[in-house]
Amino acid sequence: MTSSPKKLDLLAFAPHPDDAELGCAGTLAKLAHAGKQVGVVDLTRGEMGSRGTPELRAQEAADASKVLGLAVRENLGFRDALFVQDEAHQLAIIRMIRRYQPDVVLASAITDRHPDHGRGSKLVRDAAFYSGLRRMETEWDGVSQVPWRPKRLFFYIQDQHLQPDFVVDISDFFEQKVASIEAFKTQFYNPDVDGPQTYISTQDFWHFLEARARVMGHMIGTAFGEGFQAESPLAVGSPLDLIGEAKFS
Repeated sequence: MTSSPKKLDLLAFAPHPDDAELGCAGTLAKLAHAGKQVGVVDLTRGEMGSRGTPELRAQEAADASKVLGLAVRENLGFRDALFVQDEAHQLAIIRMIRRYQPDVVLASAITDRHPDHGRGSKLVRDAAFYSGLRRMETEWDGVSQVPWRPKRLFFYIQDQHLQPDFVVDISDFFEQKVASIEAFKTQFYNPDVDGPQTYISTQDFWHFLEARARVMGHMIGTAFGEGFQAESPLAVGSPLDLIGEAKFS
């Protein structure tokens, strides 16, 4: 799914198609429902996955994007499991950031079970900084791009349990998150799809996803939540800005 250039409020980068759905789909759906422009850039086609094919994953990603109401879905076509931290990969991500000029960028977990997640996180973190350098030259369709640095960079939490710096209440959007994950029919538990059993294709993995969302929600006194880590401390005007909903009401 591609789109003509438009400014996004938030752009999430995912090492594989389905990572954004697993880590932050409820947040994406919540923002889209509120009228914000949100998008996802997948770094790879997920071709190293044991189930399905890159072509099926692309269709599944498109289906998930419709469920979430994304304005943009792109795929950079990096080599799954083999992408590296080099100039070509950095520039590809910088072009995306400058193309869509997001105020907020979401990256994958800083550290996680799958090596691609941490490596992809560092790629995006570095590119988000370099994208603001005036002398870092990039083009899109033969036209020079202007520098752009997101106002904030956050990391969504994936398989490993990491202590969040903040949690988004996704209680009203948890079913939408589940539906977006279910769009990846070849990857997750689905008795109607043949394929080898993997870490994420068992019914127990579904139970884990719900449990994780419930634990995150419990931390803020809601039914379901998604946790994020911040690159640096969050600035507030005063402690009163953090009152929000009372946790122990």
